[in-house]
Amino acid sequence: MNHPDRDLTRADWRKSSHSGSGDQCVEVATLSAHRHAVRDSKDPHGPALMFTPAEWRTFLDTLRRT
Repeated sequence: MNHPDRDLTRADWRKSSHSGSGDQCVEVATLSAHRHAVRDSKDPHGPALMFTPAEWRTFLDTLRRT
């Protein structure tokens, strides 16, 4: 059984170098099994969106088109 909450406590969160010094960013972590998580940098202990590999590709493709 996967325990995403455990993955998140050990996750290596990163944000874009284009984000600047403000806290109005999202952070991304790559998790086990090629999953990804996204969270609000202002609330690092708050909820995170979890993506399977297929969902992540769709999410990125959608962002690129907007």
